[in-house]
Amino acid sequence: MKKIIYTVSALLLGTGVFAQNLVDALRYSDYKITGTARSAAMGNAFGALGGDFTSLSINPAGLGVYRSDEFVFTLDPSRANVDASYLGHTASESKYRLSLDNLGYVGTIRPANTGQSSLVSLNFGIGYNRLNNYKQDMLIEGYNSQESMIDTIIAKTNGINYNDLFYENNPYENVDWDSEMAWQTYLIEPDGESKNQYVARGLYEGEKVDQRKTVSKEGYINEYLFSFAANFNHKFYLGATIGIHDLNYEESSIHTEYNLSDLSQKTVYLDNFSYYQNLKTTGTGYNFKIGAIFKPINEIRLGIAFHSPTFYDLNDRYDYSIVSQTDQGLSQENSPHGEYDYHLETPFRTIFSAAYVIAKKGLISIDYELVDYSTAKLKNGAGNYHFTDENNDIKEAYKSVGNLHIGGEYRITNAFSLRAGYENYPSAYESYAFGADQKNKNADYSAVSAGFGYNQGNFFADMAYKHQMMKEYGTLYAGSDFAKYKIKNDNVIFTLGFKF
Repeated sequence: MKKIIYTVSALLLGTGVFAQNLVDALRYSDYKITGTARSAAMGNAFGALGGDFTSLSINPAGLGVYRSDEFVFTLDPSRANVDASYLGHTASESKYRLSLDNLGYVGTIRPANTGQSSLVSLNFGIGYNRLNNYKQDMLIEGYNSQESMIDTIIAKTNGINYNDLFYENNPYENVDWDSEMAWQTYLIEPDGESKNQYVARGLYEGEKVDQRKTVSKEGYINEYLFSFAANFNHKFYLGATIGIHDLNYEESSIHTEYNLSDLSQKTVYLDNFSYYQNLKTTGTGYNFKIGAIFKPINEIRLGIAFHSPTFYDLNDRYDYSIVSQTDQGLSQENSPHGEYDYHLETPFRTIFSAAYVIAKKGLISIDYELVDYSTAKLKNGAGNYHFTDENNDIKEAYKSVGNLHIGGEYRITNAFSLRAGYENYPSAYESYAFGADQKNKNADYSAVSAGFGYNQGNFFADMAYKHQMMKEYGTLYAGSDFAKYKIKNDNVIFTLGFKF
């Protein structure tokens, strides 16, 4: 049996109970907004530009740039593809999706008497932006003669008297669910005369198994926002956004192992088993953003924005089951449905922005976002649980990063524009943690994008193509070899807008 090395990567697809831990903290703190087609095409570098509904979630001062009322919505048909390499075998899986990534209305109010006031307008915005889209399918497969998920279950079962593994004697009270389910489905048995040490039943050392895991993810984080901004002399803009987050995340996985040995001569054998896991996390959160944009001269725009932590109130629902085919026939054991309430506080964010307008024909824009993922905190668990150990893990595993957004636009005619952009999110993982090098220390995320826009009076239409790339490592279960994932997302984004 292999020694289990504790790394952050090992938690990404590892087996066991769905406990609230550092993986959840990063998953719900790491926002990658899609934005309108114009914003997406320009790498979402809109902190100093404004005049786009995406900016209400980046720098709310950008709302003050609007000079008319506007209604806008964005459709995003996309494809998520994952190539997974494990034990020399590569498998691919993809998933298509269609989402409404943004919907909003902006209103402009001009004071009746502006002759003696620097205030040009007061603007408000209401709607939502999608901050995360979790939809993804994965398939991982490889042939293994060195280890099985059963080894991991045995490691946590050793030391437990086998009488306590019978459900009727101790129904999930002091025994890990994995142990009880493995016992009831004939995956483990006592080692000789021992009453508390175990071996795999019907799967012998050196036998090769086909290990296969499928993972299906669904869900999103939507930010419903209420924004206000003021325009002073078309040179200085102030804004604020109250964000209400709607979080929905679902993950279902099936880990299956098929015994590739000849079973015809055996009286005790394991043919195959499948381990099922289901998780659904729902909740709401709220945050507050303030920002400013300053134009020292008409060609230069400087912006700064501060995002408070998002304070989430979350609920996890989860269950597990094992189905096995052995010499005892078909067996199945299910865990009870679990449920847990807790809070999450995401990191504080600061965004610095600058843009340069080139002779009213083009522009270049840059946003730099600072976020320290080690400051995320799990809080207020059921039963007054304080998550002290989990929060210490978060501090050790994650670090502060600077996310970069670069965008450009060139106006070919008064009505038609071309755009391009680039985004880079460095890995949130420390290089070394928990006594081991972290496999995901270089798990950077990047995106390249391009698009065009057509603006004719009171109507505009934008289109963008965005290609997202990421590499990361994870395990099929705690203690397994690492699988390498190449993740690619392709978005074709359409935005329609109407001005009044």
